[in-house]
Amino acid sequence: MAVNRTPLIAGNWKMNLDHLQSIAFVQKLAWSLKDARHDFDQVEVAVFPPFTDLRSVQTLIAADKLPLEFGGQDVSQHDSGAYTGEISGAFLRALECKYVIVGHSERRQYHAETDEVVAAKVSAARRNGLVPVLCVGETADDLEQHGPSAVPVAQLQAAIAGLPKTADLVVAYEPVWAIGSGTPATPEQAQTVCKALRTALEEALGQDAAASTRILYGGSVKAANIAGFMRQPDIDGALVGGASLDVAEFASIARYRQHVGL
Repeated sequence: MAVNRTPLIAGNWKMNLDHLQSIAFVQKLAWSLKDARHDFDQVEVAVFPPFTDLRSVQTLIAADKLPLEFGGQDVSQHDSGAYTGEISGAFLRALECKYVIVGHSERRQYHAETDEVVAAKVSAARRNGLVPVLCVGETADDLEQHGPSAVPVAQLQAAIAGLPKTADLVVAYEPVWAIGSGTPATPEQAQTVCKALRTALEEALGQDAAASTRILYGGSVKAANIAGFMRQPDIDGALVGGASLDVAEFASIARYRQHVGL
């Protein structure tokens, strides 16, 4: 792992936990990491609550000066207007969000988000001072038909076309066939795709951008398997789904350096 890429452990809560539950969760998470003397300069930790929780999470983190980051689970491609139910990047930024997830497989699948929509959302995030966590990944059918890397690389290329070389983003490789299955990709499989994604970043944005952009793995990540992924040279963290809803498990994932001797 390159020394200039601080690992990021990100918890995507999806549609779970109300605003009161989120307060309790963030407090417990902060206490757990503090008790374990977690070094946030070595491993950044971020949570992605539902939109209705964000104000509560923001207030708690700011008031208690907790060393946690947070972000939105999605963003509108539009900044304002007659778009009922959508969330503007300006609103997220006003809530002091640092990150926003863009192009998650569930958005692509259940909301028919195309590569063009995802690219527009990446631009909207950047326009509003947010760091997009750009999700790319293939289904089992994609894997069988096109082999590893082809679909995730194509999704990445479409989303970052036209971005300046100085663009700040995070890429998350999430094989759809592994999400929620309990059967993750092997570290070697994930590394193969993440290396291809870094090569695509270099071709599109240049060597410096490729070297500095963090690439996460997501898909049935647990404390028991995180170390294998983090040993790979092109994997810089994890986008954690179900396991991020368990405080002890998520804290253990964030503390991977301590319990595996990395």
